[in-house]
Amino acid sequence: MTEVICSTVLRPGNEPGNPEHAEVTIASTTFAFGEILYEATLHFTKVTDYGFSMAALLGGQAPPPPAGSQIDVWFEGDVSGPKIKGHMSGIDYLQIRADGQVRLHIHAEIATGDGERIAFFGDGIIRPDPATGLLLLRENIALTSAFPSYAWVNTVVGWGQGTVDPATGEIRVTVYAV
Repeated sequence: MTEVICSTVLRPGNEPGNPEHAEVTIASTTFAFGEILYEATLHFTKVTDYGFSMAALLGGQAPPPPAGSQIDVWFEGDVSGPKIKGHMSGIDYLQIRADGQVRLHIHAEIATGDGERIAFFGDGIIRPDPATGLLLLRENIALTSAFPSYAWVNTVVGWGQGTVDPATGEIRVTVYAV
């Protein structure tokens, strides 16, 4: 199924029925439900813990503290896809709950190949895959941009899934339009 996204606004003071009524199309694009927006290969650039390390969490060396903990993970790398290409950099404020559940809280920027920018917000979870030693990543994603050629991202919800290799700091994720 193909969906057309088109944002239309009225110019101030122009209301339907007014002969001066004018609509302005901000942006439009066409995509299929489930279409890949982009794939990313990212790498950790810095990790900050606040008394409970990622190694302790992943290695099972100690349970998370009763109050939980936070680990901040800075990352960057390239994104490439049919709709978005560029370089992403940001930070994930990982929240480790006392029960070991890890929640994502990600803020980032995508600097597009044509010199424009898209703001990224994501939340979700990671969980270990005992068979591979990787972390499985699941994200809900909202993109925002006021650049006319990317204003269409304001109307798209993204779903990301991928893996994190804690040994190398590599993150691989594919983001789909939903």
